Amino acid sequence: MEDVDSRHWQKAMQSEIESMFDNKVWSLVDLPKGIKPIGCKWKEGIDYEETFSPVAMLKSIRILLSIAASLDLEIWQMDVKTAFLNISLDESIYMMQLEGFIEKGQVDKVCKLQKSIYGLKQASRSWNIRFDQAFKGFGFIQNPDEPCVYKRIKGDKLVFLILYVDDILLIGNDVGVLTSVKEWLAKQFDMKDLGEASFILGIQVIRDRKNRTIALSQASYIDKILSRFSMQDSKKGMLPFRHGIKLSKEQVPKNEHEEQLMSRVPYASPVGSLMYAMLCTRPDICFAVGIVSRFQSKPGPDHWTAVKHIFKYLKRTGDNMLVYSGGDLVPVGYTDSDFQSESDSRKSTSGAVFTIGGGAVIWRSIKQSCIADSTMEAEYVAACEAAKEAVWLRQLLIDLEVVPSANKQITIYCDNNGAVANSKEPRSHKRGKHIERKYHLLREIVQRGDVTITKIASAENLADPFTKALPQKSFDEHLENMGLRYMTHLL
Repeated sequence: MEDVDSRHWQKAMQSEIESMFDNKVWSLVDLPKGIKPIGCKWKEGIDYEETFSPVAMLKSIRILLSIAASLDLEIWQMDVKTAFLNISLDESIYMMQLEGFIEKGQVDKVCKLQKSIYGLKQASRSWNIRFDQAFKGFGFIQNPDEPCVYKRIKGDKLVFLILYVDDILLIGNDVGVLTSVKEWLAKQFDMKDLGEASFILGIQVIRDRKNRTIALSQASYIDKILSRFSMQDSKKGMLPFRHGIKLSKEQVPKNEHEEQLMSRVPYASPVGSLMYAMLCTRPDICFAVGIVSRFQSKPGPDHWTAVKHIFKYLKRTGDNMLVYSGGDLVPVGYTDSDFQSESDSRKSTSGAVFTIGGGAVIWRSIKQSCIADSTMEAEYVAACEAAKEAVWLRQLLIDLEVVPSANKQITIYCDNNGAVANSKEPRSHKRGKHIERKYHLLREIVQRGDVTITKIASAENLADPFTKALPQKSFDEHLENMGLRYMTHLL
């Protein structure tokens, strides 16, 4: 290996091999007749550990961090070393010896796996079962709506645990109880104590406990992807998507020059990198990323220009943070839709955002599966999807048992009078008789008291940036109201 960092790779591989030996992951045996051993290799750049494991949803992590900010809870972080190597296997699996680590005098032997190893299809399931059984035995209850979130409440002492592959977040209101959980974890698994949470999945957690504020930043990640795609010296963009720009599948490369140009563009990779920022902390680029991600099969120069425009916007706003200001833990939703803006199929785009504690915790911008023939229908479809998200959110908060308003209806604001009226009862049979039945679930959700759909002025609808490009002033006002801002005093 000639790379300047090769010694670090070798050190990491040696450490991993030692962990496998310590955990007695395999034994060397003769290969039985008729059995073909599986291969084993490291490949730089592939995070195979995380790929094969169940994880907590990012929105669940944001919700619990918002609660932690409001209630001034402790947030600790731990890491399970070689998580998948803790699990015994029921099946007989044989693996070739690792290149560079073949036992002397045992060249013809193969590894019979005794425990799970990265890359096995059953590895993530085995690890999850092992962890689940251990924690339920220690008095934790698994959340039925989010299986990677656990709770334990005894009197006024509460602990929440979030599992993301082999990363663990402990959130609670009593240091002594959290310490006992941490000590118990160390006895069950080989753990690394990371102290107070400062980075979660590459997201920086910045806390101001005096003001009960938690800010989430991906500034480092954004700098990294700007450099990765040679956009670090680009001009700064004011908006993630330009008003009036229309993209379609017809904007494919038109000539040989454009074909050659796009053949050198790794379109899917930058879009995927932007997608991760959007999913974690940047709802402001949700609409723009949703648009450019529709053209990954055969992108053209116009599509690539739109992608670069998002990077230019992040160049200007990379230090923006998603802030939970410790306000009242009352969930509020907003829903919106454009009308047949998609050039290729004339479908509409649904947008929704939910806030808790002063900041956005859930957001989405997605092309509708049906073709709406009126603005009322498009808004009605969008409201139905938002209501289903609200049902999940409400049930999650009820199960957490720490949000006083959890049992109350969640208010979802909509700026279309017809959709609001039809959410309560059928109004115009002529205009709505053809709407797919599945969207009338909205009325059932409203009638059973889970949500209420309320009219709001379009200018005040926080879901507006998730369905269309907006003027600068309106866009900035919406971002401020959903908790996305530059917090200089926290740096």
